[in-house]
Amino acid sequence: MLDVAIVGAGISGLSAAYELQKRGLTTCVLESRDRPGGVVLTERIDGFLVDAGPDSLLVQKPAAIELCRELGLADRLFPTKQPRTAYVYRGGALHPIPEASILGFPTRLWPLATSSLFTTRAKLRMAREVFSRPHTSQKDDESIGAFVGRHFGSEAVEYVAEPLLAGIHAGDVDRLSMRAVFPRLVEAEARYGSIIRAFAGRTGGERGDGAFRSLPGGIGELVGALVSRLREGTVRCGGRVHAIEWGEQVRIHQEHHPSVGARALVLAVPAWAAASLLQPIDSSLAHLCDAIRYWSTATVVLAYPREAVAHPMRGTGFVVPRTAGLTITAGSWVSSKWPHRAPDGQVLLRAFLGGARDPRAVDRSDADLAAAAEHDLGTILRIHGKPILTRVYRWHRASPQPEVGHLKHMAEIDRRLTRWPRLAISGTGFRGVGIPDCVGDARATAAALAERLGKMA
Repeated sequence: MLDVAIVGAGISGLSAAYELQKRGLTTCVLESRDRPGGVVLTERIDGFLVDAGPDSLLVQKPAAIELCRELGLADRLFPTKQPRTAYVYRGGALHPIPEASILGFPTRLWPLATSSLFTTRAKLRMAREVFSRPHTSQKDDESIGAFVGRHFGSEAVEYVAEPLLAGIHAGDVDRLSMRAVFPRLVEAEARYGSIIRAFAGRTGGERGDGAFRSLPGGIGELVGALVSRLREGTVRCGGRVHAIEWGEQVRIHQEHHPSVGARALVLAVPAWAAASLLQPIDSSLAHLCDAIRYWSTATVVLAYPREAVAHPMRGTGFVVPRTAGLTITAGSWVSSKWPHRAPDGQVLLRAFLGGARDPRAVDRSDADLAAAAEHDLGTILRIHGKPILTRVYRWHRASPQPEVGHLKHMAEIDRRLTRWPRLAISGTGFRGVGIPDCVGDARATAAALAERLGKMA
């Protein structure tokens, strides 16, 4: 019998298995897809290197970077290319986010004053933020839109908070929790009052080389390194877990494979999938998990000859506000952002669609999604001709929404879990979103489970 069975071979499940194996426990990771990695998927297509899901690791949250060091990948990490400018689409043109910004917020007044993104009235309103006093209440949660509106005004909500901060999560700016998604800004407000004063002089990079890292083989290289460190046969793909029996041991039934017995169980799956598996065991816990909202998104990858794109594409990409009336929510200039992603003389682009702004986008045909991306990218970047490569990727219910009250909701889930010392839950949507959060939480969850099992032995 195994020590721990893990359902889900995304980055959370693999990180949990790695941590448990380091601590001397035996594990098995059960995955419904025919491959490990979850939303992390890297493909090589006709000389292009395509990250269909996440394409970077955030330096400011070090859990993923530390895991790369342990796996021997530290020397392979590299930053985004210069310049690292990101843009906002407004009034038919791309406007650079002011220099010396963190998450789009200015940390110096001169770049704000000279920015073309905001009106003069908005600049004056944003500049007044420097006089904000520490916010005394630490009890109440609020939305990203409410927080940014208090500090920087309505234009900052429309052109920064909605397309950039909420857009990262494909969510609704008036529903996402500031405290759950950007706790660093809430803490800065509590200490300094002003976000500008709190981050004055900082640019988001650790050593002036940017806030993000990737790998020569794309983020899929991290998945491959994790799998290679696990004992052979640990990861079992190609079968949905359809039932769990709870008793002296946990018995997990996976389609197309023999059942697995284990002392303990980790559910490293989205909250809605955990809810389905938990319903026969603990309906109250299942209900709590099922209440976490997820949106679906689509990513369209397009490639063109460089001469077909009139825009210089000096930077990393752009976001599109809801009020712009376009279908795509953002665009990434992959070949300008990372080296060696496209053959010489060609460019690689990604367009993003769906989420809270268009929940049914994922149900449209490949042809419709590709046509929408071609039209909007063509309009913004002045592209002529047809793409030489087109790929469409759908991510069904893959973008969790930590909405206002999420931290209290997670506290309820954790309280309920105390009734089940041999059960642990991790994964995107619970205690964080994104690769670094998933890695950090999965390893901490696995370590705590290993400690509990040690006391039970």
